[in-house]
Amino acid sequence: MRPVHIMDTTLRDAHQSLWATRMEIGDMLPILPKMDSVGYWSLEVWGGATFDASLRFLDENPWERLRIIKQHCPKTPLQMLLRGQNLVGYRHYSDEIVERFVHASKRNGIDVFRIFDALNDIRNVEVAARAVKDAGGHFEGAISYTLSPVHTLDAYIDYAQQLKELGADTIAIKDMAGMLTPFRTERMVRALIEEVGLPVHVHCHYIGGMAPMNYLKAAEAGAEIVDTAVVSLAFGNSQPAVEMIVAALKESEYDTGLDLDLLFEIAEYWEDVRHKKGLKRGITTLLSMEVFSHQVPGGMMSNLVSQLELQKASDRLPDVLKEIPRVRAEVGYPPLVTPLSQIVGTQAVINVLTGKRWHIVPQEMKDYIRGLYGKAPGPMDKDVVAKVLGGEQPLGPDVRPGSLARGTYADAEAEIGDLARSEEDVLMYALFPNEARAYLEAHREGAEDAVFLMGGTVDTTGEGDAVNVKEIRELIEVLEASDVAEIVIEQGDSKITIRKAGAVPAEAPATVPSAAQAAPAAASAQAEPTAEPTGQRPSTWKTVVAPMVGTFYEAPSPGAPPFVTVGDTVSEGQTLGIVEAMKLMNEITAEESGIIREVGVSNGEAVEYGTVLFYYEPV
Repeated sequence: MRPVHIMDTTLRDAHQSLWATRMEIGDMLPILPKMDSVGYWSLEVWGGATFDASLRFLDENPWERLRIIKQHCPKTPLQMLLRGQNLVGYRHYSDEIVERFVHASKRNGIDVFRIFDALNDIRNVEVAARAVKDAGGHFEGAISYTLSPVHTLDAYIDYAQQLKELGADTIAIKDMAGMLTPFRTERMVRALIEEVGLPVHVHCHYIGGMAPMNYLKAAEAGAEIVDTAVVSLAFGNSQPAVEMIVAALKESEYDTGLDLDLLFEIAEYWEDVRHKKGLKRGITTLLSMEVFSHQVPGGMMSNLVSQLELQKASDRLPDVLKEIPRVRAEVGYPPLVTPLSQIVGTQAVINVLTGKRWHIVPQEMKDYIRGLYGKAPGPMDKDVVAKVLGGEQPLGPDVRPGSLARGTYADAEAEIGDLARSEEDVLMYALFPNEARAYLEAHREGAEDAVFLMGGTVDTTGEGDAVNVKEIRELIEVLEASDVAEIVIEQGDSKITIRKAGAVPAEAPATVPSAAQAAPAAASAQAEPTAEPTGQRPSTWKTVVAPMVGTFYEAPSPGAPPFVTVGDTVSEGQTLGIVEAMKLMNEITAEESGIIREVGVSNGEAVEYGTVLFYYEPV
């Protein structure tokens, strides 16, 4: 007998893929003991986007969430997805932060660490891998699987050997886009077992429908573990259903030995949760099936669709799908997995919507081309590199990108101050400063009267009931989507004022915010145009408009001087401001030399496609 083991993704990847990472701890608690009794190889419960989503959308502490799951699942190893030097974020963190985060994760309940790098650059895995081994965890080295002229079987075997040399206990094939086919799976699994000699774990997203067949061929080739989700959160962009795979392997030498009746009992629970939340099942559409042509992963596709809907440009999706492989080839064929999927996809969207390829380049794409994310798998287009970097040279191969990351634990500890009550709180702040500060402010003992949330402020007065921060977050989302600048709620003896960032208070606030809370407001105040023309603007003036829906920022960071002010003379290509959209910072540059005559928007203001950002006079 060679039984296949099952890793369950329901509590992490499945709801990240289908529910926009909105599963709450309350959804999990009633069923955790039964999931713990199934006999899974591991439960994937943490990492990926679940860390920041807990803070951004669920008003939950991700560390506490992990501890609660561990308490209710004492028998089954808990697993997380770690993005190498990026940890659970979207940029490199310093070696010290990486090491501390890994040790804290192990201490709080993680047993198995699946570590991947979007570029399969071993330098981005080294520090996290060593930390896992030092902490006594199971290091699973993951290969980001994709198709391109440079992604060959030999290249994957070479990378797996490097993972083994780092101390990997198992090797995972991470098929995030659903690009594997049954016979490719069989060849790859056999080669890994024969040439690397470590147990192989296969992770496939359903997307185009190949995953169950891949798992069967993987089992025949000797793979020991496959990933599935409960049927209510399976298929579509998620993984195959555990019930399907367990039933398929019964009465074979690969029989999992799992109890189908128990699995169906668990499935009934999750089906009820799905109904109560009003969520759809994972399905495979024609667009999903076309992944074998456009190679866009399901999660990235969902993001592209929402981006284009936001820009009121849904009809441009076919153009974007044609642009993505072109951009990807120009920048060396990076695998389309976080964060490279966002970077490549956003560049493609910008190229299509502006009609000017590589005219606007997000900071993250510039950093990737500089080599700050790691080594590109293939050669980049020299013309694109020259256009984006000018005379600057990309990072040399002898410099590990992670070694350039700044930010020590002591720095983070000093910045967050007494809001942090543990090492975990400090690490949370080091990774996601704005979100962590908002959460810790809202949940500290004897919470202050002003809470900075999502770019705006919440002022409370009186001695009534405590503020329900979750409801406030929902109100802020409504506020940001409307033209209303301020909402006042009276709750018992309390008065709660929710104000959009940059909005002028209707009356003086009852309390004075802390310096950290006041900074965004001060930055907004500085963004007011220093001069406004009266009457009709001269015909010689031209405009610079927002190329997308997003948020305008006048400076590279809070407290920094603005890129330009009224009266400045600017040259062609000079940065005028930033529009943050799709999680990326997009620099807005001058198309020609001129004098800035008017700034059309305030710092931190939401802008629509075509909003006038600047008026200038050519010189």
